[in-house]
Amino acid sequence: MFEVHAADRYHLRMHRARSVVLTNDELVEVRAAQRTFEGAYIRTALSQFSFALVVLKIFTAEFYSIGALFAIYGAGVLFASLFRRQQGNKQFFSEIGENGLNRKRFRTSGNVVVVLTALSVAAYGCLLGLTLKLGE
Repeated sequence: MFEVHAADRYHLRMHRARSVVLTNDELVEVRAAQRTFEGAYIRTALSQFSFALVVLKIFTAEFYSIGALFAIYGAGVLFASLFRRQQGNKQFFSEIGENGLNRKRFRTSGNVVVVLTALSVAAYGCLLGLTLKLGE
């Protein structure tokens, strides 16, 4: 998942990713991606952790499974955020392939969206099941 010395393989305008100086337009683009991917996903994970903490601290023991569910959901969103951040950092650079030619590395967030959708549907399905179980 994470590459060792990846900054040496990726280039922008003939500079390694580690030593590149970005223009104002490129900085705006990088910051917009960071706000979108890092900010939104991290805020979602923090809100899930906060809600889990509220449930675990305020409610009785019969609600602990619901609090644990939201904590697990927050951890899943956080891991998806870390993966998307790693992918997003590469999208502005080109990579020298095995054949020696430059190729542009751009990946859409489609895989992450599918994983987050599946995670959300599973979490809300479990939440519905746990809520119905409370009435028994």
